[in-house]
Amino acid sequence: MFTIEHDFDATVVTLVDEGSPHLQEDITVTAFEECVTVEQWDPRTDQVQKITLSPAQLRDMAAALNLPEGVYRLRRTDKASG
Repeated sequence: MFTIEHDFDATVVTLVDEGSPHLQEDITVTAFEECVTVEQWDPRTDQVQKITLSPAQLRDMAAALNLPEGVYRLRRTDKASG
């Protein structure tokens, strides 16, 4: 299950793990114009763990989930109007 909220300066997606008995903590993905943050509560350290991705890193990660093992560089294609 997940939720989507549009705040003033960001879009917030919360992923809720409804799976097996070994459930993980919720993940919060916050998309700003300049970066995307991924946060998850870590009960072992009693802290929120956070990583920050650039838009290019997020694009590459999304593409990598659907590719076989290897080394890749995505090319940006600009579509000309007209």
